[in-house]
Amino acid sequence: MIRQCHEDDVALIFEIINEAAEVYKGVIPEDCWKEPYMPKSELQYEINKGVAFLGYEERGQLAGVMGIQPVKDVTLIRHAYVRPAYQNQGIGGKLLSALRQKTTGPLLIGTWADAVWAIRFYEKHGFKLVTAEQKDRLLRHYWSIPDRQIDTSVVLADGNWFDRYNDEEP
Repeated sequence: MIRQCHEDDVALIFEIINEAAEVYKGVIPEDCWKEPYMPKSELQYEINKGVAFLGYEERGQLAGVMGIQPVKDVTLIRHAYVRPAYQNQGIGGKLLSALRQKTTGPLLIGTWADAVWAIRFYEKHGFKLVTAEQKDRLLRHYWSIPDRQIDTSVVLADGNWFDRYNDEEP
């Protein structure tokens, strides 16, 4: 079952993000890894900045989460994580599909360049990588992340973004 997450789910969201993010350890640059991967204060900051989470509940347990955040003229998919025990069961695809139904405008997703599994997941669901030049511009325009993360990330966009912005500034 997919449902909107609420304030009383923050502890579970925190748990899911940090449990699932362990796959990044040793993959992303060492200077970008921290313990926990996303501290509670950072998660709360993201929620306060407008990230709304959907959750996938399996047998009464929250198994995965994915956030959506309207920013300026696009919507960002943020913090998509599924507990390792529930991965490869279609949960991420179901959450992504549910979030896509909540918006009609362009969708962007940022992820680590070395997280090839994440890139493949989004490509499988119709997203395409933007150029390196577009990526840098988009990450600076829509996200608030350090330069080091910009250097080591990619951005994927849906067809709506390519139709609207491919050759122009956002």
